[in-house]
Amino acid sequence: MDAFSDPQAVARYAENPPRMVPGYADMQRMARLLLAERAPDKAQVLVLGAGGGLELKVFAEGQPGWTFVGVDPSAAMLDLARKTLGHLSDRAHLHEGLIDGAPEGPFDAAACILTLHFIERQERSRTLREIRRRLKPGAPFVAAHFSIPQDERDLWLSRYAAFATASGIEGSYAERAKTGIVERLPILSPEEDETLLREAGFSGVRLFYAGFAFRGWVAWA
Repeated sequence: MDAFSDPQAVARYAENPPRMVPGYADMQRMARLLLAERAPDKAQVLVLGAGGGLELKVFAEGQPGWTFVGVDPSAAMLDLARKTLGHLSDRAHLHEGLIDGAPEGPFDAAACILTLHFIERQERSRTLREIRRRLKPGAPFVAAHFSIPQDERDLWLSRYAAFATASGIEGSYAERAKTGIVERLPILSPEEDETLLREAGFSGVRLFYAGFAFRGWVAWA
């Protein structure tokens, strides 16, 4: 069963990212600050992969004038996002689907956190172009996800599993997660990720976050 449609997995979702992604909370805060550098006080922000609502909550609490359009293919994860947001949920319009389910905008900013590594290269390229097309000129975009040098893939994924175990995840679970990542996720190298961002029309691509197997970039439409 897809973990994002498994009710038990969805219910536990919020527990895992802080224990499996180094510097998770700080990465979200940095993403919010980078968006705020250019987004106006009353910005409308597109969030792709909004299920769970963790980054939506960080953005909404830090920027009380922002409103959000969130897109995610999992109805169960969008329900969790509404619960996570609580009283802030009236500032977020959530849509089930992929990037094509997002309104045309134009948006003042966009974010895609821990999502693009699920998407095959060709579709990832198209997704980035569609995000760029929905942004106002000069609007900021942040993305963070698995991104590993291909000749060091096993090494960095072993470090990812070791970090999860050191953070309290059961060792056997961390190893199963590592195996699942190897078998199912189309992880690219940092150089490939940056190339896709530039080919999609983004400029000023800069690395702002690196945590073992994860990388994060800021760029502008």
